[in-house]
Amino acid sequence: MTERFLIVGLGNIGKEYANTRHNIGFWVADELARRYTMTFGSKERKAVCADGTIADKRVLVVKPQTYMNLSGEAVRSLADFYKIPNAQIIVIHDDLDLPLGTLRIRATGSAGGQNGVKSIIQHLGTQDFARVRCGIGRPPGKLDPSAYVLQPFGGDDAITAAILRDHAANAVETWLREGLELAMTRHNGTVG
Repeated sequence: MTERFLIVGLGNIGKEYANTRHNIGFWVADELARRYTMTFGSKERKAVCADGTIADKRVLVVKPQTYMNLSGEAVRSLADFYKIPNAQIIVIHDDLDLPLGTLRIRATGSAGGQNGVKSIIQHLGTQDFARVRCGIGRPPGKLDPSAYVLQPFGGDDAITAAILRDHAANAVETWLREGLELAMTRHNGTVG
């Protein structure tokens, strides 16, 4: 079987969540699929998948269809089925603890309160997989974080989020083309 890379965009399924802060991982997955004319097919192993090539690497771009908190079920099932090692998995997700417009690529680490990443760690049995953390900022005032992540971006925040999506997609391309270290050096920081 040809060596394959697993690119996982995290989000929640359903039209009501499509434009929310929690779904920026789905946005990046969609952007990568658009750039490389890949199509998300039918549901496979609790995810919709787009199979293709980026930077001469065979990739499977996936959006788990389990809701955020159960994302690990899809990731583990796909990694096992396609025999994808952890070093060839990258997870793209929102991060409340980073200011809006900040991108952080990491080789490993804790879930940091992100329940989708927590589920993936639990199902893979390790923290050793790459991730692209997309900063969405903390909620204003006393707004509950769980309500905040389910709100859409508005005004200037929507523009910053679109720029962040594009930079996150660029970071994944760099990871595939030149490796994780260069992706971190080149793309970690604030965009827009």
